[in-house]
Amino acid sequence: MKKSMPLAEAFSQYFDVDLATSEELKKEVYKLRYRVYCEEFGYEPKENFPDGFEFDEFEDRSLHCLITHKKTKMPAGCVRLVFGTNGELMPFEKFCPDSLDNSYIDEMKLDRNGICEISRLAVDGAFRRRVEEARTRFGEIDAIDCSHEERRTFPLITVAAFLAVTALTDLSGRKNAFAMMEPFLPRLLRKSGLDFVRAGKEVDYHGFRAPYHGRTDHALKNMHSDLHHLYHVVSARIGEQYKDLIASRNLYFMPPSRSSMIEKVASNW
Repeated sequence: MKKSMPLAEAFSQYFDVDLATSEELKKEVYKLRYRVYCEEFGYEPKENFPDGFEFDEFEDRSLHCLITHKKTKMPAGCVRLVFGTNGELMPFEKFCPDSLDNSYIDEMKLDRNGICEISRLAVDGAFRRRVEEARTRFGEIDAIDCSHEERRTFPLITVAAFLAVTALTDLSGRKNAFAMMEPFLPRLLRKSGLDFVRAGKEVDYHGFRAPYHGRTDHALKNMHSDLHHLYHVVSARIGEQYKDLIASRNLYFMPPSRSSMIEKVASNW
């Protein structure tokens, strides 16, 4: 009998994880979010997005990651990283202000230019449902021509999304990440060694969620060994695309120290 490849190693054979910097890829992200947030779960009113693209005022200071199923070219999942900046609220501060434990936040004395928020995680229903839950927006789930080996990797889409934003926090120097999460998600991530600490109380926002805080150095140090291969594949690919973004002189997404240095030089041009 043929021995199965380790799950995390197999994932990169079936999925690509990209930094969505082009308008074409961003549209794929917004369409996927519309399908999940508006059509499937009703978190956002469909009438607010007549073109079928779900987006908000935070997109201009966000980086987006898109996970694509290689064989079908179908967008399978997405996530964004919103960059903090002085004088502007983060999404979790705007929508869930009463959930925050201010003493926890104040104790860390974080520079707002060095924080970020992981948000708008979405996985297409076709890659979330079990085989017995046959109906999807594509018809039968079996219409997606996937081997059993491929299907085994579907639950890793969420973890891969978090690995992608972990790589982005490291590249950008924004090493304190916040996220509003449902209770199951921190438990799932903890099994992979990606530990988030609860930073406030649970509130009812698109279901019951609470704010969590994670540090990049802790994630990289404690990541389970079987995820290292996948992380290195994802971070190498994201890293090259991030370099291209920086080369385009988008100063906003540089590490805070380097960005401020270049802006100071640029002001003297």
